Amino acid sequence: MELSSRLCKRCLTEKLSAEAYAAVKEYIALIPEEKRTDSAAYRERLDKCLGCDELINGMCAKCGCFVEIRAAYAFRQCPHETPRW
Repeated sequence: MELSSRLCKRCLTEKLSAEAYAAVKEYIALIPEEKRTDSAAYRERLDKCLGCDELINGMCAKCGCFVEIRAAYAFRQCPHETPRW
């Protein structure tokens, strides 16, 4: 089976790969608490990303970031022309 048929194109890294998700979570854990989004806002941001056509394999097609990392920073916003969060 080829790789592209096994991946969920509209999923976050937590659904794509245990290794990728572990790396993302490790990175997020290194963000200082005062710069990190609270857990409720973080989940809300990710829910909005899941409904966006620009989400491809856990990454934002607008900016190339892993959306889970971008959403974890309190001071960052959605890079869409009309920001979703």
